[in-house]
Amino acid sequence: MNKQFSVKMTACNKYQRLLEECRDALEIWNEQRAENCRSRVIGKETGDKLLRLQTNFARARAVLQNHAQNCSRCQWVSRIEGRHSENNSDALSDSTLYDGLVS
Repeated sequence: MNKQFSVKMTACNKYQRLLEECRDALEIWNEQRAENCRSRVIGKETGDKLLRLQTNFARARAVLQNHAQNCSRCQWVSRIEGRHSENNSDALSDSTLYDGLVS
């Protein structure tokens, strides 16, 4: 786990909960896609189910990102991370951080 991720989690309990919800939604969607690929199930019902799971993930990710942008604690952590990024060439940008958490 990188240092920025650790700081975000400890800075805001709601962020941590939303992050877990986002990860859970992604995991469920990925598992279902993998199962469908293995079984080669094709059909409207299967497609609709995958679309609902993808939508659940997209919604969870959007809520997470909106919270991070609107929460004063998360904004404070982002500013701290920004200073850390300027001093550390290995640091990740916010967009990379989010992508890395949910991909």
